[in-house]
Amino acid sequence: MLSRIILSCCALIMLGAWAIAQKSDIVTVPAPRTSATSGKEMYLAYCATCHGREGKGDGPAAGALKTAPTDLTLLSERNHGRFPSVQVVNVITGSVGGPAHGSKEMPIWGPIFLAMGHQYESEARLRVANLTDYVKSLQEK
Repeated sequence: MLSRIILSCCALIMLGAWAIAQKSDIVTVPAPRTSATSGKEMYLAYCATCHGREGKGDGPAAGALKTAPTDLTLLSERNHGRFPSVQVVNVITGSVGGPAHGSKEMPIWGPIFLAMGHQYESEARLRVANLTDYVKSLQEK
């Protein structure tokens, strides 16, 4: 009887330790200020944490997300060899959401870019265009 109680307690302790080890917390911080003219700078500051420096969906925070980040290097390949610029712009701005964009895990960047530009739509559009162009440059050849 005592051995069953000890075994049950050990099992509960191990289960609790496993559950704690599996839980990854996502820390949110304000978006750092970047140049609106540098798609690469914005990508590294805002996207690489999840999508990875090379865009393969393997960023350091990827494992903590419920939905795996998209491998951005395959967008053209998955679109019959053409880069889906309009779709990328729509996901960035929130016009069309992906499985993660717009969730508490993945922000929609359009409103954030608008706020960074003191509500100037032209700066927000410039940011989106340059970020889209940088993602296009990540495509596998």
